[in-house]
Amino acid sequence: MSAALDPTDRRIVKATQAGLPLTPAPYAAVAEALALTEAEVIARLASMQERGIVRRIAVAPNHYALGMTANGMSVWDVADDRISELGAQVGALPFVTHCYQRPRALPGWPYNLFAMLHGGSRAEVEAKRDEVAALLGTACRSHDILYSTRILKKTGLRLRDE
Repeated sequence: MSAALDPTDRRIVKATQAGLPLTPAPYAAVAEALALTEAEVIARLASMQERGIVRRIAVAPNHYALGMTANGMSVWDVADDRISELGAQVGALPFVTHCYQRPRALPGWPYNLFAMLHGGSRAEVEAKRDEVAALLGTACRSHDILYSTRILKKTGLRLRDE
């Protein structure tokens, strides 16, 4: 993969691999540090996404620092012919940070829709799970919730120093 990066792309990845600067104009700050223009940084990151080098650029908040200390991955056994439609609706809920489909692992794991729910307490998360259950209605055959017990380190692309 490193062969697909020219020296300027490599410098941009190294400058952003620990995260974008927390400023109103993060791409401008990266550009200034690298003696590039903001437009060039944005264009090169877009090109790296198109080439599959960078998958996505996203915010990864620390939910605990935001007061959301009860975090649960809700899992749902949803009718296959409705999962795309219903998954999009669940993912659009304001309290769902990510929602995705995964294959079932039968016979022990019937769930094919996953949605991360956050709240200040387990009771709040359970109430949000009830909202999702109401939205899914009879298309949902069963569900469960798996609560987080610790924060996992989230990292993206990393380049070795050469």
